[in-house]
Amino acid sequence: MGKSSNSFIFFGNNGEIQKNQVKDQEIFVLCLQLLQNCLVYINTLKIQNIIKEQGWLERMTSEDLHALTPLIYNHITPYGQFEKDLDKRRPL
Repeated sequence: MGKSSNSFIFFGNNGEIQKNQVKDQEIFVLCLQLLQNCLVYINTLKIQNIIKEQGWLERMTSEDLHALTPLIYNHITPYGQFEKDLDKRRPL
């Protein structure tokens, strides 16, 4: 893969914080952490659903289970493309 999930999330300005103010840097880092937490949460739910619904748990070895990580991002568009239906609640 080569890139970390933080590098993927923080794709602007070559991953450099452009502010010199400590308070601005702190806010930026906290926002980055929040985005990473959201990524982990959604990916964990998706992985759990796939394993449960498609019967993968019975087929997986202990090495497979150790290799699972919610820090995947290949399915995410960094510039955003959101299709939403405000009349429906997203199943989690």
